[in-house]
Amino acid sequence: MLLDPMGGIVITNDGNCILREVDVSHPTAKSMIELSRAQDEEVGDGTTSVIILAGEMLINAEPFVRTNVHPTVIVRGYNYALQEALNICEKLALNVDVNDTDRMKSLVQSCIGTKFSSRWNDIMIDMALKAVLTVAREMPTPSALSHGASDVYSQKMEVDIKRYAKVEKIPGGEISDCAVLSGVMFNKDVTHSKMRRRIENPRILLLDTPLEYKKGESQTNVEITDEEDWNTLLKMEEEYVENMCMEIIAFKPDIVITEKGVSDLAQHYFAKANITAFRRLRKTDNNRVARATGATIVSRTDEIQETDIGTGCGLFEMRKIGEEYFAFFEECKDPKACTIILRGGSKDVLNEIERNLTDAMQVVRNVVFDTRLLPGGGATEMAVSVGLRKAGLKLEGVQQGPFLAVGEAMEVIPRTLAQNCGVSVIRTVTELRAKHASAYEEADEGSFPKCNWGLDGTTGKLVDMEEFGIWEPFSVKIQTIKTAVESACMILRIDDIVSGSKKKGY
Repeated sequence: MLLDPMGGIVITNDGNCILREVDVSHPTAKSMIELSRAQDEEVGDGTTSVIILAGEMLINAEPFVRTNVHPTVIVRGYNYALQEALNICEKLALNVDVNDTDRMKSLVQSCIGTKFSSRWNDIMIDMALKAVLTVAREMPTPSALSHGASDVYSQKMEVDIKRYAKVEKIPGGEISDCAVLSGVMFNKDVTHSKMRRRIENPRILLLDTPLEYKKGESQTNVEITDEEDWNTLLKMEEEYVENMCMEIIAFKPDIVITEKGVSDLAQHYFAKANITAFRRLRKTDNNRVARATGATIVSRTDEIQETDIGTGCGLFEMRKIGEEYFAFFEECKDPKACTIILRGGSKDVLNEIERNLTDAMQVVRNVVFDTRLLPGGGATEMAVSVGLRKAGLKLEGVQQGPFLAVGEAMEVIPRTLAQNCGVSVIRTVTELRAKHASAYEEADEGSFPKCNWGLDGTTGKLVDMEEFGIWEPFSVKIQTIKTAVESACMILRIDDIVSGSKKKGY
């Protein structure tokens, strides 16, 4: 539970979130906190693992520094070990089909199983999968278009969760009421009470222009000599607005949404033409509506075309949740944007669930990008640890020590897992190490032993992850190991921390 300087409270066990709120003054600690932020932005999960691993790498480097081994030598050994660790991960990896729902579910499960929302896992997992697969779309890149070549990189997936999967948090209700809409919703009411509040298969027009009379850009003075001219002026304003409305009404839309204002006069014309209007919608929301309904955002009313009208939405409805009114655009045909509605007891609960859900969606996104998986539950780390120990025996000279130290550091993850289960740490980790070591001895010469044994996070027993079904995205693991080793190397190279001070004037 964290108290921020403003007196707000954050309750979380999301590694990145905790470190973001913590105020530290030590420069090395600051750079460690950066790690979890980088991890969160890059792959969205494994923020805690990075910090634990990097810390363990540094602890294991301490004896070498004490015995005057030069940091450069340690760093070189660490870098060798990093390459070897990545090779082991490559060999352990398993390809997966994104549409294989069971495999994907067990994957997300491993991400949010340790989180607060784990009680509602099934709902969360379905929501994360649905949201990401809704937003994902293939991007044809120039290489694919020019030569007709279909190399691996010609079809990159674009999964923009941040822009197109919006999380709307509404306090109240049950957590089981959370849902992913096959469309979008936003917190706005219709501008005029007479407008329709439910339309099936609406024609939707999106604008980012004000439907009101344009004021002068700077101060404008008008001199009027005749009192009739004043009426003429007002009339021109009205005609200007009327003209804009007529240009819109000509296309018979059912719903008009603009990012700017709608004047009373325009509302009057729309209400007469039986059109529902919304005003001052955020640009980001407007983009989502455009993606979901297939509409194009138009900047000028005189340039509207039939193709700009969105017809992809099956049902528009206004609903009142709690005290607020929400506009729902649902049952869209192939929406490429969605809104996730989160309901829960209090703001703190909702914030934590949102963080967990974001992590889960990031995990799915990573797999959509890179379809390889690695076994979870400390299995990968143990395999890397044992692999490095075997490889380290072939090394000679001073580098052997640091190389093996990385292998030892990797054991911190299964060790921490065992500690969290409340079982005997030493016994469990030794058993696990033995399992992986025996796999090496049984393997044929030249072949790589695939050993997926890890820890069951609730009972602390050793289980085969292949059967237990806990997998993690390849990209998250790789990123974790790389970041941890590289940051440890960087910190080892620091000779001294010098604080710059101002010169005192005499």
